[in-house]
Amino acid sequence: MSSSAALRSTALRSHRLTSLSHLRTTPSTRLFHVKAPVTGLISRQSSPRSSQVAAAAASHPLSSLQQWRSYADSVTIKVPPMAESISEGTLKQWLKEVGDQVEQDEEIATIETDKIDVAVNAPQAGVLKELLVEADTTVTVGQDLAKLEPGEGAPKPAKEESKKEEPKKEESKPAPPPKSESSQPAEKAPEPPKKTQEQPKKDEKPASQGATSAPAADGIGNRGEQRVKMNRMRLRTGERLKQSQNTAASLTTFNEVDMSAVMEMRSLYKEAVQKKTGVKLGFVSFFTKACILAMKDVPVVNASIEGPNGGDTIVYRDYVDVSIAVATEKGLVTPVIRNAESLDLVGIDHAIAELGEKARSGKITLEDLAGGTFTISNGGVFGSLMGTPIINLPQSAVLGLHATKQRPVVVNGKIEIRPMMYLALTYDHRLLDGREAVTFLVKVKEYIEDPRRMLLP
Repeated sequence: MSSSAALRSTALRSHRLTSLSHLRTTPSTRLFHVKAPVTGLISRQSSPRSSQVAAAAASHPLSSLQQWRSYADSVTIKVPPMAESISEGTLKQWLKEVGDQVEQDEEIATIETDKIDVAVNAPQAGVLKELLVEADTTVTVGQDLAKLEPGEGAPKPAKEESKKEEPKKEESKPAPPPKSESSQPAEKAPEPPKKTQEQPKKDEKPASQGATSAPAADGIGNRGEQRVKMNRMRLRTGERLKQSQNTAASLTTFNEVDMSAVMEMRSLYKEAVQKKTGVKLGFVSFFTKACILAMKDVPVVNASIEGPNGGDTIVYRDYVDVSIAVATEKGLVTPVIRNAESLDLVGIDHAIAELGEKARSGKITLEDLAGGTFTISNGGVFGSLMGTPIINLPQSAVLGLHATKQRPVVVNGKIEIRPMMYLALTYDHRLLDGREAVTFLVKVKEYIEDPRRMLLP
């Protein structure tokens, strides 16, 4: 090879190396040199069109390409299955925002249904990239809710935010120097206060002229209004209660019970039971046990009506599932104690405490609410003296408990002060006659006034 040819080849190699080093250090060309030959890159770099493409690429940050790739690899979070009878709900709130790091099975949103709140959990760990549905929107099972990018991506947004905050701090540094420059105009600063002092004087004249209207406006007070959409649970509860009133032939019978014996028994054994079992002995368990024993003599109270056109069949049961009404912030729920006839007082109290806690904490499930053959509602905890509870269809009766008050009563020909409670039994007159309803309530009264009867066969 001649010396001139060797010089030309050496020059060509150096030219290619400098071009490659330039391409590797240029962010705009880094987007376009993938899988392209060196000669093609050099020609694009030198052509006018390639310069326009490079300028367009430079105007778009690299994060846009990363975002496109993240959407390609993202996971779609959908509305989870809720129950066989529930196909839609309302997206109550988002617990996470875009850019937040979430762990697998971590709750990111809450869906409100007619009966319970359903949690939406992340299928895997990652970063939320997009929320597809806004809060207070009706959603259906299987609908797309959000986009999740798998992996750990939370530190990246944190760094970007910190970088964004640093220029703000740098911009805030030059702020103090203008204050020194504005020292001369500061001498004129007292002039605006003079104007503000003159304004009240001008306002005093109309105030004195319309003095009668000012007190009238103050006397009316605040007349603002606020309209809040009812939640799905309250709407559904209202529908069912109205349906009960329109369907059942409701009638209520009353009686009063002396709580002296139950209160004495509870005070004697409350601490011992709590130390042994960890359960607080309450009053509702006594009434639950009394109702179960009374149903043995009046089984129709535990029955229900089924069939078309309002029902044409009576269903009798050999088990008792007691629904206990629990008031929550969202509305009234009635979790069910299964096979309450097989539980003692402590077991009933334990079930009531557990279901009540789940209901108030929003962790109640549809399985806890399904069914029920008889309902007990304790309005006495709120101070109710007397009321008429509404039947929880398809049940045929509901017992209402009320506040215990000290009242004078006649005992063995003498007037004594006793703790008395009014009992109310609302029953479906289509299934129960007055004789069965009154007999049932009297037996409950007898069991409460002498709890020892509950131990007899």
